[in-house]
Amino acid sequence: MSHSDATRAVEAVWRIESARLIGALSRMVGDVGLAEEFAQDALVSALEKWPEEGVPAKPGAWLTTVAKRRILDRWRRDERFQDRMVELGSEIEERDGQAEFDAVLEEDYGDDLLRLMFVCCHPVLTTQARVALTLRMLGGLATDEIARAFLVPEATVAQRIVRAKRTLAKRKVPFEVPVGEDRDARVASVLEVVYLVFNEGYVATSGTDWTRPKLSEEAMRLGRVLCDLLPKDHEVHGLLALMELNASRFRARVGPDGAPVPLDQQNRGRWDRLLITRGLAALARSVPDDPGRARGPYSLQAGIAAQHAVAPTAEDTDWSAIAVLYEKLVETTRNPVAELNRAVAVSMALGPESALGIVDKLREVAVMADYPMLPAVRGDLLARLDRAEEARAEFERAAELTRNESERALLLGRALAV
Repeated sequence: MSHSDATRAVEAVWRIESARLIGALSRMVGDVGLAEEFAQDALVSALEKWPEEGVPAKPGAWLTTVAKRRILDRWRRDERFQDRMVELGSEIEERDGQAEFDAVLEEDYGDDLLRLMFVCCHPVLTTQARVALTLRMLGGLATDEIARAFLVPEATVAQRIVRAKRTLAKRKVPFEVPVGEDRDARVASVLEVVYLVFNEGYVATSGTDWTRPKLSEEAMRLGRVLCDLLPKDHEVHGLLALMELNASRFRARVGPDGAPVPLDQQNRGRWDRLLITRGLAALARSVPDDPGRARGPYSLQAGIAAQHAVAPTAEDTDWSAIAVLYEKLVETTRNPVAELNRAVAVSMALGPESALGIVDKLREVAVMADYPMLPAVRGDLLARLDRAEEARAEFERAAELTRNESERALLLGRALAV
């Protein structure tokens, strides 16, 4: 095997096995940062040995074995870990417990992965740190890959990850699945991080590309893992449904020149029917069995995405149903962006005049002051009301606010067209 072939094999195995490996090692050493160090040691060994010895039959098990030997060596040398050695290692050694030690690593794989998700998305970390750590630990992405995905310097991402691991250790965040009231908040934090990653791929906040599908694919992979680990959590299924349904439009959202294609102009024949089917199935699982229990925000948003997905043409879209779902979403979240989207649905169902008052009220909301979609939507409503000069000014204002070059070009084009 050539060195390059072995390197590609190591990278592929790492991408698949790293989360499982780090999760299992974290359970043993009780520290995510330390667990990653041992996992990285195993990765270095693979890069050294596989070009000469070939890729082992069970590469994931090979990495696990090397990492656990590193841990045992550390425990033997370091007095600080003697208690832990007594707790786990000595019993294993008494039984000549290589197999037993393997079992320690192999058991509760799903629980380990879930614990790792909760730790990486812990509220003591900033949002940016949670995203970076999740992509590193659970996605297996290298620091430079995360930096390229978010168009930030590699050193910045590296600092975020280092600080995050330091914070987790300093705050002594336990490697465990939260219970009780804390659990719902922690699940919400995990879902928020996954959805942030998806959205950065769905509509890039900056740069020249309108979308970055690989980021969204990574988020959907994490979402599917979460559904397996938390099958009874309706909002987990709601998030997956939302991501699958929105992702079904990826091929139609960008034209041959890379320019964004608005929803009503997309070729629906290019929408991914498999993702729509999977999204609708996840949506069904997101609805609570108890009719008295309200649907969560992700489930409601997935319901909106489903209305678009099942409409054979843009003209056949049930905008009244979408407006109702947005109304429920606003009631649940009090989110001004959801209110802006409700205005769009209202305009499509009842006409632009009915929606303009909703949008004008949002101009008084401080957090919406620099949100480019607010003037963009207002410009669209004014254009439909034949108020061309005002519409042009709104589109130009939206173009000034956006940091995405493709979106800016689209908005300036609309300003010229009215």
